[in-house]
Amino acid sequence: MSITDFRKPEWLKIKLNTNEQYTGLKKMMREKKLHTVCEEARCPNIHECWAVRKTATFMILGSVCTRACRFCAVQTGLPSELDWEEPERVAESVKQMNLKHVVITAVARDDLKDGGAKVFAETVKAVRRQNPFCSIEVLPSDLNGGYDNLKTLMDAMPDILNHNIETVKRLSQKVRARATYERSLEFLRRAKQMNSTIPTKSSIMIGLGETKEEIMETMDDLRANDVDIMTIGQYLQPTKRHLKVEKYWSPEEFEELKNIAMSKGFSHCEAGPLVRSSYHADEQVRATKVNA
Repeated sequence: MSITDFRKPEWLKIKLNTNEQYTGLKKMMREKKLHTVCEEARCPNIHECWAVRKTATFMILGSVCTRACRFCAVQTGLPSELDWEEPERVAESVKQMNLKHVVITAVARDDLKDGGAKVFAETVKAVRRQNPFCSIEVLPSDLNGGYDNLKTLMDAMPDILNHNIETVKRLSQKVRARATYERSLEFLRRAKQMNSTIPTKSSIMIGLGETKEEIMETMDDLRANDVDIMTIGQYLQPTKRHLKVEKYWSPEEFEELKNIAMSKGFSHCEAGPLVRSSYHADEQVRATKVNA
């Protein structure tokens, strides 16, 4: 019997909260024809973030991804045409929610030469125009690896550039589609070279068969490319079609990994079974400013 035949550990149980804040936010998203990675990727923290913390991660460029990564629940297929009114709708929603920190992510758009960088940049600018006191974090794909594509986004001056390396080097080809471990490191390195004042961030999932030593090697690779913030979370299999969980790491093991990451020089590390890339992102941007 494999470990995936057992029930999930107690620490992975999620508290549901569908209060007025949660239902109101969901209604607003539908009215403005917006998508959130919270819903599309089946994030386990959606009730805490929407109902309690009043935060959300907007997913722009549609809800259909051109990549079929073996860990992700976002729909894969042929994306729709670009919606150039989407940046203003996102900005209006941020204002309506009175957010102090917003995370903007997107599906991969390999069908576009710029990978969607222009819409990304316009969304950052629109949010800043309507919400001058709101900090902005962007979480793009590798934008097809294009230098100019990344520069378009960096020139919009987000407060944090987040790009997920997702897993350790040995498992990258098995877990990800099209994206590569080395290209992600290059993407993060280039971002820091373009503007050293903008903190960079990356995330990995664990529970896919990696070793502790490999996780530590990934930390070293990220630090070698001047990544400031790291998040580490437990991989959870979204459907039977996706990769199986090989191990459930305990809260104590996550705490140890967090301490190791901090000892390696990260300005902040969020690590835990239910941690996702955008989890407590508002606290991370504050921690980065304190340590600057």
